[in-house]
Amino acid sequence: MRPPSDWLETLPKDRLMAEMSLWSADLARLGAEIARIDPFTDIYHIDVADGHFSPALLFFPDLVAVCRRCSAKPLHIHLMAADAILEAQIRQFADAGVDAISIHAENGNLEAGLDLIDRLGLVPGIVLQLQTPIAAAASFIERIGLLTLLGTRIGAKGQTLDPQAESRLGEARALIANRSAAGRILLCADGGIREHTVPNLARAGAQTVVMGSLAFEATDLVQRMAWLHAQPVER
Repeated sequence: MRPPSDWLETLPKDRLMAEMSLWSADLARLGAEIARIDPFTDIYHIDVADGHFSPALLFFPDLVAVCRRCSAKPLHIHLMAADAILEAQIRQFADAGVDAISIHAENGNLEAGLDLIDRLGLVPGIVLQLQTPIAAAASFIERIGLLTLLGTRIGAKGQTLDPQAESRLGEARALIANRSAAGRILLCADGGIREHTVPNLARAGAQTVVMGSLAFEATDLVQRMAWLHAQPVER
């Protein structure tokens, strides 16, 4: 199962979108979890970490291939991999059937990685850690489809949102608005996504939020998603 080739352009533009983080799913019941969450998902967010670039070690190509068989929604890989294995990891996850791969601005071979993602026919994206200036994405803004800003440190769940997250979203939104290319770029907020943080992140410019426990542990998922979709968004 795959989304249509123009999936990025056809995603909703009139509401806040849900990028469901499969790190928060019950991995022992992954197929059932995807079936449960799929009607409410705009994009699946899959964190991949090598234990070096990020202290975590999670998600593998074979597991991602299972996700691909379970859903036709876009699969977005957030790749946290050291420079030495970055391009090999891009190829492995492309083979697993993903639709977008975002790599870190902190990678020394960022440009080569973006080139490879593009050649493989996937949507390229950039992720910025908290300490990385938004300007680090400026040289590549014409060639990406996703720009993800982390609001917490990488590799650990349950952290509180950093105070600078909202202002960084506003700066990134201005960078996207001033580009010359016509293609769509999604501005994604990742980390610290809670009931009390989502409204301000949406107002600051986030078009998607990476939902972990906020979705997977919701007592009433229908109500939670109706709340998310009702958030005012910047246009």
